[in-house]
Amino acid sequence: MPFDYTLDFRTVDFRQHPELYQVGKGEQGVLLVQPYKGEILPHWRFRTPEVARESAATIYGLFEAYLAQDDFVGADMARKFLQMGYTRARRYANHQGGKKYAGPVPADKKGQSGAHGRPELPRSPEDPVKAEAAALFKLRWDEARAHPAYQTQRAAFEDRYGK
Repeated sequence: MPFDYTLDFRTVDFRQHPELYQVGKGEQGVLLVQPYKGEILPHWRFRTPEVARESAATIYGLFEAYLAQDDFVGADMARKFLQMGYTRARRYANHQGGKKYAGPVPADKKGQSGAHGRPELPRSPEDPVKAEAAALFKLRWDEARAHPAYQTQRAAFEDRYGK
C-alpha cells in the first residue's frame, strides 16, 4: 500500500494513534511522525565517524527502549533513522555537498523522497570520512532489522494494522 502523505502529521500523535502509522518503504515518514521525530532527530548526526558512532549507538539505544516498551512505532522510527543515517552519509560520500539530483524538488513532492523526474548529478570521488560514517550506521541498521523482538513486533503490528 502506498504511503499516505495526506495525513495531518502536524496534529497526529502516533504514540496515541499507532493505527495511523504505516511502515511504508525505506525511510518514508521518518521526518513526519511525531512524537518520535522529536525524540530521535536531536541525536541523528553523521558528520564524522566519531559523531556517527555515538549517534548510531544512541539511536539504537532508543530502538531497544521502544522495543522494551512494546512500542513498535517508536522502534520502527528509530530503525528508519538508522537507515537514514546510512543513506544520507552515503549520499555525502558519493556527492560532494550532498546534492544528488539536479534542480529543485517539485512543489507537490516536498517531504517525499525520490528523484521526481530530476536527473542524478555525477558522483564525486568517494569521501572516505562519510563512507566510514555510513558503514557505522549500516551496522546498527542491520542489527535493528535482524533483532528478534523487532521482527516479532513488526509481524504483530502488520497483522493488526496492515503495512
